[in-house]
Amino acid sequence: MNRKDFIKTIALSSAAMGILPQFAFQSTDLSYKELIGKGNPSLFGDGFQIRTEAFDAFTKMRNAALKDNISIQVVSSYRNFAHQNRIWERKYKNFTQQGLSPVKAIQKIIEYSTVPGTSRHHWGTDMDIIDANVAQPKNVLSPSHFEGNGSYVKLKKWMDANSKDYGFYIVYTDKPGRKGFKYEPWHYSYRPLSCDYLRSYRKLNLKDILKNELLMGHQHLTDSFLERYYAENILDINPELL
Repeated sequence: MNRKDFIKTIALSSAAMGILPQFAFQSTDLSYKELIGKGNPSLFGDGFQIRTEAFDAFTKMRNAALKDNISIQVVSSYRNFAHQNRIWERKYKNFTQQGLSPVKAIQKIIEYSTVPGTSRHHWGTDMDIIDANVAQPKNVLSPSHFEGNGSYVKLKKWMDANSKDYGFYIVYTDKPGRKGFKYEPWHYSYRPLSCDYLRSYRKLNLKDILKNELLMGHQHLTDSFLERYYAENILDINPELL
């Protein structure tokens, strides 16, 4: 059966069961290497990379948004371990050179950036988006641009009303009392895949993942830090993605 016929069959079966077509895709457990960003996943996209199922759903969502004069642009998608590590090292050097202690530097990094090997962007299911149809502000990924009179308010309102219909859910919400990474109104995850991937990830031991990586500042990643990071940064997310 070719891909076109397969998708058509899935869509008809889903309609008969009363569920959305994009939720019919069933994932399998990812390998250890893929879960931590060191694998070779099958990805698809034009100017960005996500899993094929996620791309199909994203294309439908993007086309729908275009009818409302919103052009959803992906500014960050799949990132492998090496890419995440470059972000980590750049920020670690920058913050420590500014005079922060290593511990304070790490705390500053994890306001918005993950420890390499723990990023949801390693899975090919998550992406950061903006609206390409508006004048672009400086530092596009800032919460202020998604509220009040910000550049991306129209995009945010559209996503709030429609994104779940296509399987995309915001990850780091503005729910009062939520810990871990700060509010990211630009970060969306393709739930039909990422929920299963998170369940697989939770079977791993975070200490084992990181003990041999020798990250910059790794000696400050204490057991107590990792336990708190796991509970707050990895698991304190939108409950609909758990």
